[in-house]
Amino acid sequence: MKKFSYLFLIAVLVISLLPITGAAKDKTKHDEELWNAVKPLSTTVTFLNTGAHPDDERSDLLAYLSRGLGVKTSSLIANRGEGGQNEIGSELGNALGIIRSNEMIEAAKITGVKAYHLSETTSDPIYDFGFSKSPEETLEKWGEEVTYERLIRFIRTYQPDVVMPSFRNVDTQHGHHRAMTVLSGRAFEDAADPSVFPEQLDEGLSTWQVKKLYLPAASEEEATTSLEIGDYDPVYGMSYPQLGEKSRYMHKSQGMGNDVPVEPRQFHFELWKEAVSSNGEALFAGIPYDLDAWADKVSEKNLSVKLEKLQKDLDQIIELYPDREAILSPSQKALKDVRKLTEKVESSSMDKDLKNDLLHKLDLKEAQLQEVSFVASSLDVMITADSSVVTRDEDVSVKMTITNNGNQMIKHVNAGINAPEEWDFDENEEIGKLKPNESKTVKFEGEVPEEADYTHPYDDSVIQPQISFKEKGAETTHAVDLEQPLSVLPELSVTTDPENVMVNTADIQENIPVTVKVKNYKADDHEADVSLNLPDGWTSEPVQQEVEFEKEGEEQEVTFHVTPPADVKEGDFSISAIAEADDEIFDTTIQEISYEHINDAYYLYPSSIDGVAFELVKPDNMKIGYVESGFDTVADALVNAGFDVTKLTGQDLASGDLSQYDTIVTGIRARLAREDLIEHNDRLLEYAENGGHVVVQYHKPWDNWDSNTTAPYPLEIGQPSIKWRVTDETAPVTMLQPEHKLFNYPNKITDKDWDNWVQERGLYYPMNWDDRYETFVSMADPNEDPFTGGILMAEYGEGTYLYTNLVFYRQINNQVPGGYRIFTNLLSYGMEN
Repeated sequence: MKKFSYLFLIAVLVISLLPITGAAKDKTKHDEELWNAVKPLSTTVTFLNTGAHPDDERSDLLAYLSRGLGVKTSSLIANRGEGGQNEIGSELGNALGIIRSNEMIEAAKITGVKAYHLSETTSDPIYDFGFSKSPEETLEKWGEEVTYERLIRFIRTYQPDVVMPSFRNVDTQHGHHRAMTVLSGRAFEDAADPSVFPEQLDEGLSTWQVKKLYLPAASEEEATTSLEIGDYDPVYGMSYPQLGEKSRYMHKSQGMGNDVPVEPRQFHFELWKEAVSSNGEALFAGIPYDLDAWADKVSEKNLSVKLEKLQKDLDQIIELYPDREAILSPSQKALKDVRKLTEKVESSSMDKDLKNDLLHKLDLKEAQLQEVSFVASSLDVMITADSSVVTRDEDVSVKMTITNNGNQMIKHVNAGINAPEEWDFDENEEIGKLKPNESKTVKFEGEVPEEADYTHPYDDSVIQPQISFKEKGAETTHAVDLEQPLSVLPELSVTTDPENVMVNTADIQENIPVTVKVKNYKADDHEADVSLNLPDGWTSEPVQQEVEFEKEGEEQEVTFHVTPPADVKEGDFSISAIAEADDEIFDTTIQEISYEHINDAYYLYPSSIDGVAFELVKPDNMKIGYVESGFDTVADALVNAGFDVTKLTGQDLASGDLSQYDTIVTGIRARLAREDLIEHNDRLLEYAENGGHVVVQYHKPWDNWDSNTTAPYPLEIGQPSIKWRVTDETAPVTMLQPEHKLFNYPNKITDKDWDNWVQERGLYYPMNWDDRYETFVSMADPNEDPFTGGILMAEYGEGTYLYTNLVFYRQINNQVPGGYRIFTNLLSYGMEN
C-alpha cells in the first residue's frame, strides 16, 4: 500500500490541491469552464450544507470547497422562503417562493453548488410561515415526521461525507434555522439505522453513515479546526468570499450581496459528531480524500492497484489544464476505466458498506469525467425552440446546432431529445464526425400529449436536449439546458382584478366592478365565453361576455358589475371567473414571474376572488394619500373597500398640495424603495405640523431610517431585529388605552378584532422612542416580556404622526376583518365624529 501515514497523505493532498494563487495568475490564460470541470477530479469528498431558507447557504465557504478544492458541494434548504418580504416586486407567498427558489439556482451556478429543497411543491407542508422563535414550533407547523423523513431520504440518496448546518441551535437564531440544525444532528445516526424509515430501504435506498458533522464555530477559540478561505483565485479573478458574494447578489428579492475586499478570512468549524477517528484534525481527516485513499481501504490487491492508477490518471488530466485538446483523449480513457472498475467492484466480495461507499464515489467520477470530456471536446450546442410556452396537443419543434470550436475532429456525434415517450419526439439524429469549425443542425419534432400535466414551477424541464460522442471506446453523454425551460400551460389564463373583495355590511356596495383578463397561450386564433360563478343571491351585469384572440400572447379584458344581496351575511364567500372555449372550461390564473436574473416561471392557481363580508365604518369624505413602496398592496385594498385613495408620485411629494389629504400613509419599507420620500421627508413632517395625519408602516432599521431625523421626534427601530418581533399571530393583545379615540372611532375595536391574524403580530418593533409618543398596545410571544411600541403616536404641531410596525399589510392581504377595522381607525384619527 502506501509508505506514508494517512494524515501525511491528507496534508500532502490538501497542499497540492490548494487553489491556484500567487505568481501563476499572470502566466496562465485561464479557462474557467474547463477548470470547473477538471478540478473536482482531485477528490472524492462530498459536503452538504443544511439550512432553512434560500440564502441560508454559507456562500463563502461553499465557494472555497467547490471552486477551490473541487469538493462536490450542495445546499439542502428546507423551505422556499414564501413567508418573507420581496425587495424587487409585489409577489408574496408562493409566488415569492418561486422567485427565491430560482434565485438560489442561479446563485448556486456561480459557486458550483447544487441546490436542493425539502419542500416539494407550492403550499408544501414545509412552508415558510414566517419568523419562529423555537425549533419546536417550527416542526409542529411543518410536520416533524414528514420533514425528517424527507431529510433522511435525501441523505441516503446524496450520501454526503460531511454535513454542516449553517446555524447553531441557540435562542438568538430563527426557529427554522434551529429546527434544521436539530434534525441534522439526529440524522447523523438515524440515516445509518435500518430501523429508521425502513420503507426507504424497501424502495431501493441504502443506509448511509455521514462521516463527520460540524457546526460553524462562534470563534477560533471554540473551533476544532479552521480553514483559510480568503485566497484569491486567478481562474475567477476574485477571492472565494468575493465569489460567494457574487452568488449572494443573485438573491435580489432579499437584497443580498456585499462588496468585500481580497483579504484573509478564516472559517471555523466545531466538530459535533463523527463516525471516523480523526482526533480533531483537519476538516476531512479520517475521510478518504481521493481514490488513492480508497485504495488503502480495499483488501483486493487488483482493485487497489486499479484505484491508484485511476487517481494518477485523474491527476494527470488536471495537470494538462488548460489544454482542452490534450485533455480530451485521457479523459475518455479514464471514463472507460471507471466503468470497467465499477463492474469489478460490483462483482467483488468486499464488505457491503465499503462497496456501497466506493460505488458511490465511482459514480461521481463517471459523471465528472463526462463533464470534463464534453468541455474538452469544445462542442458548442445552440438550441432554439419555436416557443418556451406550449399548450396541450400543440406541435413542438426544437432545433439544435452543434459546432466544433476545437482543433480536433469529434467522432460519432449524436443528438437527441430526452422526453416522455408519449411526447413522440423523433429518434436520435446521427451527426457523425465534426471537423474543427464545422457545424451541423438537426431538428426534432414532437407533440404535447392531450393529457400532459401542466408545468409546475418546481418541476425539472419536461424535455431535455442531449448530445453524445464516442472517443477511446467510451461514450460521453451531456444534457444541454434550454435557455428557458419549456412550460406546458392551459390555453387560456383567467385573472380577476381584484383578487380579494371586501363587502361592507354597514354600507353594502351596489356595484362591485370585477375585471377579468383572459390571455391566450394557444398558438392560433381563439374565442371564449367569459362569466362569473357567483354565490347564491348575487348578480352580475352582464352575465356573460365573449372575447376573441387572433394570436398567441394576446390578452383581452372584460368588466362585470357585481351586486351582492341586500341581506348579505357576514363571513367568507368566493367568486370564480371562467372562460369556456372548445367545450373546455378554463378557470386557472397563470401568474407570469419574469425577472432578468432568473428564468421565467409560471404559477398556476384558481381564478377566484376571495371575499369577506363584515361591518366596517368609514368616515365620510376622507381623502387618503398613499406613498406606495411596491412591497404591499394595501392601497389597492383600500380602494376596493371604498376609500378615496390617491397614490402619491414623486412630484406630489416634491410640490403637490398635500393639505388636500386628511391622512398620508407610507407603505411598508417605503424609505427603502422611494428615494423621493427620503428627499422630501421634510414635506411630510411639515404636512403633519400643519394639521395633517401621517401613518407610517414598518421599516427595517437599515431602510434609510434615521432614528433622530426621520420621524418628528427620536424613534429607534430595534436591533438585532431577531429579538424585536412578536411571531405568534395568536399572542394576546392588551389595548393600553381602550377608551382612546384610536380604538373607538369610527369602529369600536374589541378583542375580537385581534382574532384570526396571520403569520405574526409585528416585526421590527421600536426599541427606543421619545416621551412625546403615546403607546397603545402591548403584546408578547410566550414567556417573553411584552412590547408596547406596536402603535406609537405623537402630536406634532397641529397634526399627528403615527408609526406602526404591526403587519397590517398581511392581514389586509388575507382578508382579516380586524386588520381592516383597526387600520381604518389608525387612518381616521383626526377626522370629525
